[in-house]
Amino acid sequence: MRTSAFLYPWDVVGDPDAPARIADLGIQQVTLAAAYHSTRALTPRHPARRIVTAEHAAVLYPPDAGRWAGRALRPYPQAWIASDDPFAEAAEALAGAGLDVHSWVVLAHSSRLGAEHPDTSVVNAYGDRYPWAPCIARPEVRAYLVDLAAEAAVRDGARGTELESCGWYGFAHLHAHDKVAGVGLGDAAQYLMSLCFCAVCRAGYAAQGLDAEELGASVRRALEPVWAGSKSPDAGWDAVGKLLGADLAEATLRWRTEVARGLQEAVTGAVRAAAAPGFQVLLHADPAPYRCGANVGVDPGHILSVADGVVLPCTGADAAREAVLGPFAGAPDAVVAANLTVVRGMGGSPDTLERDATHAASLGANQLRLYHAGLASDPDLAAVAGALARLG
Repeated sequence: MRTSAFLYPWDVVGDPDAPARIADLGIQQVTLAAAYHSTRALTPRHPARRIVTAEHAAVLYPPDAGRWAGRALRPYPQAWIASDDPFAEAAEALAGAGLDVHSWVVLAHSSRLGAEHPDTSVVNAYGDRYPWAPCIARPEVRAYLVDLAAEAAVRDGARGTELESCGWYGFAHLHAHDKVAGVGLGDAAQYLMSLCFCAVCRAGYAAQGLDAEELGASVRRALEPVWAGSKSPDAGWDAVGKLLGADLAEATLRWRTEVARGLQEAVTGAVRAAAAPGFQVLLHADPAPYRCGANVGVDPGHILSVADGVVLPCTGADAAREAVLGPFAGAPDAVVAANLTVVRGMGGSPDTLERDATHAASLGANQLRLYHAGLASDPDLAAVAGALARLG
C-alpha cells in the first residue's frame, strides 16, 4: 500500500542525512508542509537544533508579491528557517532520495490572521471571537483561502497536495497553555460552541428561515446544563439535535454545509487551474458533516466528486477506523488514505502499525499516511520501518 509520511521542511533543511533516513523507512512519498499554523516542534535528529518555534501561521516558501499586492489578507512568510525557500530546498533533497513530494497546506487556521484582522474570525453565540478560526463564510476570507491554496499547493517539486482545514474551524484548537478541559464538551457542545454568529453567518441563518438572535439565545440555553456540569458529554449528530432541537440543528448544518462545499469546490478548482495535468488534490476530512477542525466534515459523495480523494483520521480503536472509513467504501477510483499517528508521545501506536494498517485496508483504505516522521523518536521510526517491511 502506498505510504506517505508527514514532514516539515525544517526536518530536512540543514540535515543532509534526513532524506535517506526517511526513504529507508520504506515509504514512497513525503507530505511536506508548505503552509502551516504556529507550532513548537522537536527536531530530535537534526545536527544543528532540537527545537523549532514557528511563532505564527506562515508559508514556507517566498509568497508571490504580485499576487498579494494591495490585499489586506495575505500570507505571512516564515522567519525561523535559514533558507530562501525551505519547501523547495527540502523537496529537492527528498526527491534526490527517490521520494515523491506532495505539499501539505493548512488553510482555515491562523491565530495571527485573527489577531490582526479580528473581523475575519468566527464569533460564538456569546460574542467571543476565535482568532485561530477564520470564518469561511466571509467573502474576503474565502478569496484569501482560495488564492493561498493555489499558491501553496502548487510548489516546485510537488506532484500533488493535501489540504487540511479546508472548511469550518471552531472551538477546538490545542491552543498554547490551554485551560478549557474543566468542563467536558462532547460532540453537541463542541458543535454549538463552533457555530459562528458574525454578520455574514447571521444573514446565512436568515436565509435558512432562522432569526439569528433567537438562534443565539437557543444555543446559550442549550449549553446551560453543560456549564453546570449536569449533563454528560454526548457523541454523534443526534446529540446535537437533542441539545438544540432537531429542526434548529438541521438548519444550521444546511448553512454550514453550503458554505464549506462552496469553499472546497473553489479551492480545488483554483489548485487544478494552477497545476499541471495529473496533479493530485486530497482533502483531510471526516465523514461526519458537522465536524470542524483539521479534518473537516464532508459528505463522501460530494467530496469525491470534487477532490481526488481524502485523508482520514484512523488512529485509535477499530471502531474509530470503521466510523471514518466505512462511508468511503466502494470508491475504487479515489484515494482513501488512512492517517495513523506513529509518535508514541502524541498518542500514536507504531508497534501496532502493521495490524492497524491491515485493518484499515480491510475497510477500503488504499493508502497510508504516517504522522509524523520528523517528530518521532528513533524507536518509533524503527517500529515503522519494521511494520512497513512486513506489509510489503
